[in-house]
Amino acid sequence: MNDFVLDRTSIPGVVLAGGRSSRMGRDKASVLLNGRTLLERVVEQLEPQVNTLAVNADATPENCRHSFIPDIVPGKAGPMAGIHAAMAYGATLGGVTHVVTVSVDSPFFPGDLVDWLAAAIDAPDKIAIASSEGRSHPVFGLWPVLLADELASWIVTDERRRVLDFLLRHDVTEVAFPLRPTRASLLDPFFNVNTPDDLAEAERWLKVLV
Repeated sequence: MNDFVLDRTSIPGVVLAGGRSSRMGRDKASVLLNGRTLLERVVEQLEPQVNTLAVNADATPENCRHSFIPDIVPGKAGPMAGIHAAMAYGATLGGVTHVVTVSVDSPFFPGDLVDWLAAAIDAPDKIAIASSEGRSHPVFGLWPVLLADELASWIVTDERRRVLDFLLRHDVTEVAFPLRPTRASLLDPFFNVNTPDDLAEAERWLKVLV
């Protein structure tokens, strides 16, 4: 019988903001959406859901009042390097078994994201990731900190570094989130802002949010 119970009050959160932003043409964390940066919006959405919060990026974001954690694995190794940094950060806090990650370019993610993911965790090595409309969003995940060393080794030895390949090695639950009602239509809560066109679309969604 599995008697593991996740301590919901001890979950730290990390905003992944270290991407290349090549399609946006500038750092996405500092991109303004209706007068506020994407980082500000994502931090505001995540902060009430976690015990403590940090930002993973290449350099300390401007006006950031939270802990800054750079990648530990060198070489801009992709989103899994940011997730590894989040795991390692969580492991330093004491009493933490899991850390939640979110992406800086998805300002509409659910306000109960952590509760839903946490409900799926029934073992210290269990991973829970978000999905919507049949698509998985592994950067929105609850990750066991005990996998940090394994993930670091995987990043430097796996040539493709596909998130799915790492997940296939572990016990993973996908948590399906519903679309978000608006005054216009249904919004995918994990809509992400990758390009200037996406930013314009995000501005339109802001105007019709319920």
